[in-house]
Amino acid sequence: MKNKKILITGGAGFVGTNLIKLILNKTNFKIISLDNYSSGTKKNHIKNSRVKYIKGNTIDIDKIIKKPHDIKSVFHFGEFARIYQSFLKTNECMKSNSIGSNFVFNFCIKNNIKLIYSATSASLGNKGKDKNLSPYAFSKAKNLELLENLKKWFNFKYEIIYFYNVYGPFQICKGRMATVIGIFEDHYKRKKPLPVVKPGSQSRRFTHIDDTVKICFLAWKKNLNRHYSITNKKSYSILEVAKMFKTKINFLPKRLGERYASALTKSNLSNKVYQNFGQTSLKKYINNFIKHKN
Repeated sequence: MKNKKILITGGAGFVGTNLIKLILNKTNFKIISLDNYSSGTKKNHIKNSRVKYIKGNTIDIDKIIKKPHDIKSVFHFGEFARIYQSFLKTNECMKSNSIGSNFVFNFCIKNNIKLIYSATSASLGNKGKDKNLSPYAFSKAKNLELLENLKKWFNFKYEIIYFYNVYGPFQICKGRMATVIGIFEDHYKRKKPLPVVKPGSQSRRFTHIDDTVKICFLAWKKNLNRHYSITNKKSYSILEVAKMFKTKINFLPKRLGERYASALTKSNLSNKVYQNFGQTSLKKYINNFIKHKN
């Protein structure tokens, strides 16, 4: 245990960076980040002797990690993670989420490594029908089905965390992989109208990154092989959130794969989902952002 390390795929990305900060603060483990930098960035690198950053793809995980028995756990967050963009880059989405994740799962199985996997609320809505709304939602839903079978076939041990529209420090604010809150913040800073995809009534349960990584860490620490969700009790429409910034709004045409509500669920694939609710207020977060930008 003394020399064991934690591997985080997507460690230079939004969620991975915040998770690394938490693990450094809460444990003495060394950390390896494996990231292809498709959405992650070297600007997110944390300068600490306990963290090693490796550029590479999850498909090559067996070649990259030379000493797999040094790895205690894998947090697999390094996937293609945008809905609309998965229509534009379907091959990239499937290569990362289907093929790449399969290599990560098998890496963990053959080396007896615990997996912590980020699922998505995007595949839970509309009584499960939303899993077919986009290549992204489809790929994530199929990975959960695969993991269920891997548990039956190989007694694979893992934790599942369902993410809900995460926002906060290190989020992507520009480009096609930007988050909703990130886009709004960027446009506000540049004094540009906030872009809202029609009709604007789509509701989301925005969850702060601190609340999200806290549950990831607790699930890993408890080691109970469960499904967890981390979300917010309060949901807002995209238009309501845009109005919180108290600036001009520009409506955009409807897009493929658009979800109209974030669904809470108490079970998925016959597994109980242990619900957790974040403490961070989106309104207070946005008001604080505006206060420091004016």
